[in-house]
Amino acid sequence: MRSRERRGIRYCTGLAAACFALALQACGEAETAPPEPAARAEAASPVVLFLGTSLTAGYGLPAEDAFPALVQERIDEVGLDYRVVNAGVSGDTSAGGLRRIDWLLRLPVAVLVLELGANDMLRGLDVAALRRNLQEVVDRTRAAYPEARLLVVGMRAARNLGPRYVGAFEATFPWLADENGGALVPFILEGVAADPSLNQADGIHPTAEGHRRIAENLWGALEPLLRGG
Repeated sequence: MRSRERRGIRYCTGLAAACFALALQACGEAETAPPEPAARAEAASPVVLFLGTSLTAGYGLPAEDAFPALVQERIDEVGLDYRVVNAGVSGDTSAGGLRRIDWLLRLPVAVLVLELGANDMLRGLDVAALRRNLQEVVDRTRAAYPEARLLVVGMRAARNLGPRYVGAFEATFPWLADENGGALVPFILEGVAADPSLNQADGIHPTAEGHRRIAENLWGALEPLLRGG
């Protein structure tokens, strides 16, 4: 097992392929309290804040196997001075993320990785409200840290919600990135969704290998932001 302490990683621990089913709601719907952000973090290092759902939290896996921890490993390997904070909460909606953001902004956020929206979709919540909530998260982050960079992580919608809802939902993520000068990963589960070998028994949450694939999906978009691009 990887040793985060041995590697000097300071990592604060904490849906899925929407096209599969609404079963995700049965997998940890409660919005639990986020981790204490300063408990194991060094105040001097700028923070990459992963604000998200059970995907970000690493549902069903040890914390070190979740993709934010794997991103921290990549950051350390290339010698960049950032620490990852995993603020993923299973079952969280965009409204839940908005409720948590002010508390999390006590950290020196340099990059916000925003992975929210899938639970809004699974519950059939209003897309206009989703957009307002996500934009408010970005606005509050930029009010606290005007130079904070943004990576928007997208999700696909269940097709049984109808073409109008699907179109509006999936357009939210490129809209948010464009509106705020952020980078975009259109679908976090690209190459992972619908592959039984990369998902847990529930068919929804990725395995450790699936999280490694997600980390690779994100790294190409995240690394330029970390280098100031």
